[in-house]
Formats: sequence, structure tokens, C-alpha cells
Amino acid sequence: MQATRCSFSFSLKFDNLVEEFLQQLTNGLAVGGIYALIALGYTMVYGVLKLINFAHGDLFTYGAYLGLTLLTSLALTDRLGFALGVLVLVLMVMGLVAVLGAILERAAYRPLRESPRLSAVVSALGASIFLQNTLMLIYGARFQVYPDDVLPHTTLDLFGFYIPLMRVLIVLASVLMMIALYLFIQKTRIGAAIRAAAIDQGAARLMGIDVNRVILLVFLLGPALGGVAGLMVGLYYGQINFTMGWVYGMKAFTAAILGGIGNIPGAMVGGLLLGVIEAMGAAYLSIAWKDAIAFFVLILILIVRPTGLLGERVADKI
Repeated sequence: MQATRCSFSFSLKFDNLVEEFLQQLTNGLAVGGIYALIALGYTMVYGVLKLINFAHGDLFTYGAYLGLTLLTSLALTDRLGFALGVLVLVLMVMGLVAVLGAILERAAYRPLRESPRLSAVVSALGASIFLQNTLMLIYGARFQVYPDDVLPHTTLDLFGFYIPLMRVLIVLASVLMMIALYLFIQKTRIGAAIRAAAIDQGAARLMGIDVNRVILLVFLLGPALGGVAGLMVGLYYGQINFTMGWVYGMKAFTAAILGGIGNIPGAMVGGLLLGVIEAMGAAYLSIAWKDAIAFFVLILILIVRPTGLLGERVADKI
């Protein structure tokens, strides 16, 4: 009898440990998917311009705030239903943030295209401060809260373990968008033009490629994905703040370096891996160290493997 009780207790504890691990794993994949979407913007801009777009995290924040505004003012999920309403919301946020990215490129980066690289970095930091403070003046400095009834609070039964539906949707949507971007870059003529401009802009011009249009396209695609990531954060956590772009931007930058800056598959892998590491560290070490873990990983990677896990893709001009 005693042996049976011990066996039952051990089995129950084992099931609890497995369930907790799966919960943290799926949470890490969801957060990592968000990091990866933001990191793609960093890695695409760096691949073509060799520039770190420090304002990219603020474009991500604009996606969260624009999503909240559209959600509350247009009531898309009430008018169109859950699935269609969310799809329209995602497309609208992508479009609006993409336009902001194009304006940013035209105003802050293109005039400094032939200037020393430090000038563009200073311009990026200035644009980041401008975008952040503009957002604060429009919406205020307080936290903004997403409506609680937008998404159904349901869970999925996966082999006896219950996972929140929103978490699964974020993972699936992130992976699908990352795969779509990778196929677009690798399999289309426009993607070939982007890759050619990343290798050598002068040679790309000689081949008839409009480099300015390529760069503009990069500043459309990257912010669009970042805007969707901001919307995901709002829907997932329920509240947003005008300063959150700095933290998420730095973590996404860490993810880009972790995978290999300029490497699109590397940004995907780096984002997902960083999210899982962060979630596991918060669960099994301390949640107070959650943000520190990400930057510890950055320092460790820079020391051990500066080119990232999949290697940095930066072509040298010959």
C-alpha cells in the first residue's frame, strides 16, 4: 500500500514537472517568435546598409499602439468576426508601420547615405528619441490596456497538457511569417535584388537594380514585421507602454547577433532560442533575472562566437 502511494506521488510530481516545462517551453517559443520578428528588421537593414537601425524598436511600439487604436475604434472583431477581424487588423497594422518605416528611411537615413557611418548611427538614435517622445505626447505616459474580450480565453488540449490558444497562435503566426519572408528573399526576383544589393550596391546598380527601391523595400518589410510583433505583445500581455521598444529592441538585437547578424535564418533561430532561454531562466532561476539573462547571453556569444550561431553574412567588397 505504501509503495503504491509513493508510486502515485512520484507519477503526479513527474507529470507536474513535465507540464511546467511544456508551459515554459511554449511561452518561450511565443516570446521568442516576437523577438525573431523584430530581429528580422535589424538583420535585413544591416545586411543591405551595414547599419543598426536603433529606431526599429520604436516602430515595433507603434505597431502595438496602432493595433490598440484600430481595435478599439473600429471594433473589427465584432463587425467581421474573430478570424477575419484579426486578419484585417494585422494587415492594417503592417501597412501603417511599413509606411512609418519608409518615412523614417527617407527622412533620417537616405540624406546620410554617403556620410560617415557614425552620422547614420547618431541619426538613428535621434529618430528613436523622436518617435518615442511623439508616442508619449499622443497617448500619454501611462500604460495602455488592450480590451480583455478580443480573443477567446480558451486552451488547447495537447496530449493531456493545456496550452493557451493565444500562445499557440503567436508561435504559428510568427513561424509562418518568418518562413514566408525567407522564401520571398530566396525564391523571388525582388529577393534576388535584395541579396545582390547586400553583397555589393555598386555592382547591383551596374546590373540595373534600383538600389534605392531595394532599400525602401527593406524598410517596408522590416517595420511591417515589427509592427505585427508589437500587436502580438499587446494581445498577449494585455498592456503596453511607450518605452517598451527599447527593451524589446535590445533583446531582438541580441537575437540577431545570437543567430548571426545579416543572416535571416539566424535571426529566426536566435529569436526563438533567446525566448526559450529567457523563459527557462525566469522559471527555474529567478524572474528578477529575466532581462539580465538576455544580455548575459549577448556577452557570452560575443566572447565565444562573435559571428553568431549560424555565422554573420556580411560580404566584403573586392
